[in-house]
Amino acid sequence: MKQCIACGMPMKNPEDFAMGDCEKDYCKYCCHSDGTMQSYHEKLNSLTNFIVKTQGLNEKAANSAAKAMMAKLPAWKNQ
Repeated sequence: MKQCIACGMPMKNPEDFAMGDCEKDYCKYCCHSDGTMQSYHEKLNSLTNFIVKTQGLNEKAANSAAKAMMAKLPAWKNQ
């Protein structure tokens, strides 16, 4: 089982991968419609919004949490 390098989501099935391509290292939630991976800032914004919706944190706290989570992921190690 692979884990998305951009968000950490487990990718078990082809439909979990970007464009259904099991060779990709990132998931369907971290790609653009053409299959390219989102930028750091796009992913940060997306993850911040996800945390606000699912955990009820305010935007500032969610943004800090998202940055901390992303700092541990391979795609963003140099950010």
